[in-house]
Amino acid sequence: MYLKNINFKNKNVLVTGAGKGLGKATTVAMAEAGAHVFAISRTSSDLDKVEKLIKKTKGKITKIICDVTDYVNLTKCLEKIKKIDVLVNNAGTNIPELFKDVKQTSLDRLVNLNLKAAFNVAQLVVKQMLKNKIKDGAIVHLSSQLGHVSMEGRSVYSMTKFGIEGLTRGMAIELAKNNIRVNAVCPTYVETPLVRKVFKNKKFKKLVLGRIPMGKPATESDIATAICFLASSAASMITGTSLLVDGGWTAQ
Repeated sequence: MYLKNINFKNKNVLVTGAGKGLGKATTVAMAEAGAHVFAISRTSSDLDKVEKLIKKTKGKITKIICDVTDYVNLTKCLEKIKKIDVLVNNAGTNIPELFKDVKQTSLDRLVNLNLKAAFNVAQLVVKQMLKNKIKDGAIVHLSSQLGHVSMEGRSVYSMTKFGIEGLTRGMAIELAKNNIRVNAVCPTYVETPLVRKVFKNKKFKKLVLGRIPMGKPATESDIATAICFLASSAASMITGTSLLVDGGWTAQ
């Protein structure tokens, strides 16, 4: 038998930013594949909605209310999880501003959440994985096509995602000997509620779709499936790389 399955039965999967968008989609997809998902979000009501979706598939979810930028509370929350096999480091945001107009508050928010919190979550999880001697650990960072190229009004966001790309490779090299794989998924614009709101600006929508050779945004399912693949044993020989789910944006 040559075809490997995507299966997370008996696996504990931690997903940050699990209440909305790609985090929500990934949480549900992981549960569908048999995982016990530990879902982190700042907003209880968002996680309640995710829990309802997962219960329909008879999946397992443990809700964790936590702001990942609060290191002290983050540490306490993660200590309550006895074993983590897979981390999906998804929490992040964007504040579009032209470089000359970037506010210090925007800079701090993006660096603290997209980069510093992502590092802290990963480090805390890896320490636990090593302590538990996890034999087939996997970490998937949510990067972006803008971690490979950039565009107008996205200089700081791009800076943080280029940082995630470097973190992915550095971690992968160090942790390979411990059988912990580290990869990144790099989406293009995805049909989330936030993007649909942004696309109400027809000029911007035309600009974005004009840069995607396939002429359409990705779906939440496209990204969740890519994440599940990289996190699963089906990708057992893949580490230190990025999977671009961008419809050809970066091929140009």
